[in-house]
Amino acid sequence: MVDPKLEGKVAIITGANNPLGIGAAIAKSLTKQGVKVFLQYFRFINPNSEFKIHNESSNIEFGEIFYRQMLLENCDKVLESLKAAGGESYAFEADLSNPDNIPIIFNKAEEHFEKIEILINNAAYWEADTFIPPNNKLQNELVEKWSSKPGTITKDSFDRLFAVNTKAPVLMIKEFASRYINKNLKWGRIVNISTDGAYCFPSEITYGASKFALESYSRSAAIELGKFGITVNAISLGAVQTGWINSELERELLPNIPLGKIGSPEDVADIVLFLVSDQARWLTGQRIFVGGGHEV
Repeated sequence: MVDPKLEGKVAIITGANNPLGIGAAIAKSLTKQGVKVFLQYFRFINPNSEFKIHNESSNIEFGEIFYRQMLLENCDKVLESLKAAGGESYAFEADLSNPDNIPIIFNKAEEHFEKIEILINNAAYWEADTFIPPNNKLQNELVEKWSSKPGTITKDSFDRLFAVNTKAPVLMIKEFASRYINKNLKWGRIVNISTDGAYCFPSEITYGASKFALESYSRSAAIELGKFGITVNAISLGAVQTGWINSELERELLPNIPLGKIGSPEDVADIVLFLVSDQARWLTGQRIFVGGGHEV
């Protein structure tokens, strides 16, 4: 049996309140290996979305409404599952678009755990935008069907996406590195979650660009922090079912996935587990495509 040598390590995982989400799956995977986890989450509705809250979410099929309902969950269900798995975990709600919250997240984590050795930047904000002007028929043809209200890029959409997808994880890395180095720690892991559309993402141009910037920061961080014993890697994801893929969209996506299946959060969690394990001790500065062979 392979021992990842993670017993007693402590991880911060962002974006972990969706019970069907990637953050929750990562938390459970690490918990089973003896990692103590601190979860950040934030309940948020896109101000441009036509989404309305449904009280009976269990009766809603997978798709945008169901997914956004999941994003409104607190962390109670996730924490219950981690407790059932025998783990020690805590959660804290904080808006990552506000940089002032980032040291607070670490302060809260250190109230429970002496040191943080693993950082998983999983949280993300999404909305579709495009260069095509409003009221042009090509705009609706370009944008994915599940988007409720796509639009032309604006300074506000740019700021919203880069605030959570780029600035927040970069400042999380900076905070992690500062505390790690000041404590004279010798072992650390950082994993950033990106998208396989980061290089070029028509109809989701700012989302893709914000993730591409994060991948660049990941490579720089790997070089600068390697001398301190910290590895930094990025995972570029294909389609993962966290509640947002309805049956129609699944039929459209499957022909472009060589392995013939939509990803699950557990598929991603297994790769994260490897990257933070002892088995990946000499692996850093990498972008790993995790999408059943799909690569944009």
